[in-house]
Parts: sequence; structure tokens; C-alpha cells
Amino acid sequence: MIKELLARRVVIVLGKGGVGKSTLSAALAKAATHNGWRALVMECDSRAPIASIYGLPSSYEPAEAAPGMYLMTLDGRHALEQYLRIVVPGRLLLKTVFSSRLYQFFVQAAPGLRELMALGKVYYEADRERSDSERWDTIIVDAPASGQALSLLKMPRAARATFGESIVGKESNNISAMLSDRARCAIVQVTTADSLAVAETIETEKELAQLNLAPAAIFFNRVYALNYSEADVAAMMRRRAPHQDKKQLSHLGDIARAEIRRANDTRAALARVRNETQAEVIETTEHAGLAGAALIDRLAADLMAPAERPRSRRVSARS
Repeated sequence: MIKELLARRVVIVLGKGGVGKSTLSAALAKAATHNGWRALVMECDSRAPIASIYGLPSSYEPAEAAPGMYLMTLDGRHALEQYLRIVVPGRLLLKTVFSSRLYQFFVQAAPGLRELMALGKVYYEADRERSDSERWDTIIVDAPASGQALSLLKMPRAARATFGESIVGKESNNISAMLSDRARCAIVQVTTADSLAVAETIETEKELAQLNLAPAAIFFNRVYALNYSEADVAAMMRRRAPHQDKKQLSHLGDIARAEIRRANDTRAALARVRNETQAEVIETTEHAGLAGAALIDRLAADLMAPAERPRSRRVSARS
């Protein structure tokens, strides 16, 4: 399934804030480089958390974070200015446009335009003719949190209806065609066992389906697995070591049972996602002890592991 996702030119990653969306976005890009591909991660967060992990500043131009893996910050206003540099002749005229109060007001008063131009930048990078050594094989878009991301994905269709056959309308149509092309673009969601994240994932999938943008996969992140059961805890309580007092053993038992409840809650949430969504579910197991680039590398390697499972696939993650 991972190789199928990465075969698309564009993969857009959605999810509630805090579910590990950025880590998985980076891991997908890093996994793509295992094939010898050039991968670009486009961060929608101006704080650029992925770039920060690699010690890079937020940049509107691609910067190499690791061999074959590039990062850039996706910003609608900057994308609009870049587009105007292409279509408006003369630097003096551009300078006048950018500094005018009318332009500043227009950009601030039209947030939908910034969203459209942000997706336009994705389309531009995906469609841009380059030499083989400069071509992006895969573009991973680390989208905003789900609610804002839905507004982002709805914008091209709304703009097409509003602007008709104008230049903006035609560009909107091109972007809509890219998003709807399942062979070219994949949308994936990320969730955890958190009840709010699960509910948002289920609702977002329904809204995406209504837009004909049903997600190709759902990553269920931080799956918590245990290698012991309630029976093992009971056996531990019966076999108290001589140096253990009753209070200490009771405390250890409470901790162990709390972990069992957590694992059970995770399994229940995972079952709900599988039962109430249509996309394939890919499990990513919580992996304590790793963070930052080390975690991204480990997760990328796990994602590209050859073993496949029929319904889901478990890999290691903690983010």
C-alpha cells in the first residue's frame, strides 16, 4: 500500500492537530527516497516543524534536508506574488503592485485566494517541466488541521464556479482535476486513539467523499500494543519477590492494569475507525525512545518493509 501511495505525484496528509501528521509526512517523503526518488515536503505550517527538526529555517524555496529529501513552506501569499512575477512584466511595476494599499487590502480580505494560490503552488511543482535530475518524483503536502484543510480542498471548485472561463477559473479547474485524479493525487488521513481525533477522522472522510476526494488510506498512529495480559498481572501479584513489599507490588499492579486499559481503548478506537470508514487502515505502533530525525528515519524504514498484510500494516512510530 505504501508503494502505491508514493507512486502518486502528490500525497496530501490531513489530520487533527497533535496526531503526528508532520512526522508521518516526513517519513513518507523519506521512504520515497529509499527508491532513489526526489521527494519534496510542502509544509503548510509557517513555523515549519519538519524543517526545524533538520535545523533548517522556514523557506519558500526547496531546501535539501537529507539526500533526495527537500522541504519548503507553502504560503498562499508568497505563491500569489511568485505567480504575479511570472505574469506581470517589469520589476518596477511589480514593486508598485506589491507596495500598494489596494493590493495589501485585497490579499488580507480574500483568504480564499491565498488558499487557492497555495494549492496552485502544489499544482505548479507537480506539473512543472524539469530535467530528470530536478524533477520531483513525489510531493508530500503536510496540510493544515482537518477543518482548515477541508476549506483548502473545497476552494478550487468554488473558484471555478465563481470565475468561470477566466484565467483564475481555468487554473482552478486544473487544480481540481489534479485533486480528483486518483492516479496522480492521493489524500490520506492521520488519527490516533483519541476520541476527538477518531470522530474528526470519520466525519472528515464523509466530507471528502462528498467532494469526490475520498482518502486512499488512514494512518492510525501510535497504536499501543502490550505483550502481557490481565492474567500475567494476576500471576505477578501471586509471585511476590521477597524484597517486594505489598504496597510496592500493588502500585506495580495498578500501573500494569492502567496500561492494559490503554491498550484496550486503542483497540476499540481502531475497530471503530475500521468499521465506520471505507479507506484502508495502516497502523503505526507507538515507538518510545525515538524522536526527531531518528524517529522519521526509523518510521520510513518500517513503512518500506517488504512484509504486507491484507487489511493493515503495523509500523513503529511515536510523534
